Amino acid sequence: MDWNPALIWLAVALLLGLAELSSGALVLLALGIAAALTSALAALGLTLPWQLLAMGVFSGILLPLAVKVIRPWFSPSGVAYGTTGTGVEQGRSYTTLKRDFDGASGIKINGDFYRLRVEETGATELPEGTLVTFERFDGTTAIVSHIQPH
Repeated sequence: MDWNPALIWLAVALLLGLAELSSGALVLLALGIAAALTSALAALGLTLPWQLLAMGVFSGILLPLAVKVIRPWFSPSGVAYGTTGTGVEQGRSYTTLKRDFDGASGIKINGDFYRLRVEETGATELPEGTLVTFERFDGTTAIVSHIQPH
């Protein structure tokens, strides 16, 4: 079997597609599709500089498309990744939890556990099931306020 540029690009595309199975970010899949399209151009006889240019153009088109348009279809609805700590949770109510291995009091924000500290008293322990309002972060500690029952 003779390894021509088209087969090499196709092998690269397949390897990138396999690597995507371990990441799930769709970046490697977009690069794999770009390499497959470049393979088609190499089969048409384009020289290496044109192949590299085509790979760059295909990647420049497919990467933003995969990250901004396609990937959100696979994300759970209602989760804004990368927003924890930016203030979007401020003022929301949460129920306190006890962490299994050390019994620490905290709240879960976007699936992550944060130890808490009560703003008014400085207390770090609250009974499980206590309703609190998230105020802000101090490092990785969630500063909360008690919600007064009416």
